[in-house]
Amino acid sequence: MAGREWNPLRRLLALPNESRAKTILVAFLVSAVCAALVSGATVLLRPIQAANRAAEEQARIAALVEGIPGMAALLEQSGGTLSTVVIDLDRSRAATEVTPATLDAALGDPGNWTALDPAQDLAGLGHRPNFAQIYLLRDGDDVSLVLLPLSGQGYGGRIDAILALKGDMNTVAGIAITGHSETPGLGGRIEEASWRSSFPGTELRDEGGDMRFRVARGPASDVHEVDGITGATRTGRGVTQMVRFWLGPDGYGPLLGAIDRGEF
Repeated sequence: MAGREWNPLRRLLALPNESRAKTILVAFLVSAVCAALVSGATVLLRPIQAANRAAEEQARIAALVEGIPGMAALLEQSGGTLSTVVIDLDRSRAATEVTPATLDAALGDPGNWTALDPAQDLAGLGHRPNFAQIYLLRDGDDVSLVLLPLSGQGYGGRIDAILALKGDMNTVAGIAITGHSETPGLGGRIEEASWRSSFPGTELRDEGGDMRFRVARGPASDVHEVDGITGATRTGRGVTQMVRFWLGPDGYGPLLGAIDRGEF
């Protein structure tokens, strides 16, 4: 008994290499050490991984926005940090169950669309999606610019656009037409820069909060109008109704109010 080795490690090493106990214990010890090293590396690298993910997300968003005609320059002028968020239009808040990555799948479910009655359906859509992806440019805690996707019926078919609003959520910063089926040379001129240039500075609502935006039949006559296109009255009316619907109570209106109040 006096010469017996009581050091567990030495006793383990003294066992024959073909010993099952020695094999199991060595494997366990190696696994434990490796697990500790991996856990430690994960903790140490987590801030770097988070920063890399944020940079990748920012680059992805920037690439998306750069594909919107005229918006990249607008973002450079405004400054701030760009982010994207999926909005639950029924609650006028950020969606909790739908992300930009799952938005298309969510909108493939008919249950995620709301039927509009004729009195509501200014844009002629029939149904409104319950979720929409918007872009926010933040300067500190304040939203300095918001980009809103719009859609509605024109003369020749559906018109798709991105409307940019300044931080007061009432002044138009710019518009991009991302899709349309309007007549070339007439309503099709909505994609021309010369027409889109009449949007910046236009105010959507009057001092009483009433929606006043419209596309005029000719040159704009006040701060709530943008220039009309000769021979394209129905296209102009479609753009008017599209903007009024999406920035009204059944679209982004409640959300814009929350942003303006600093609640978003």
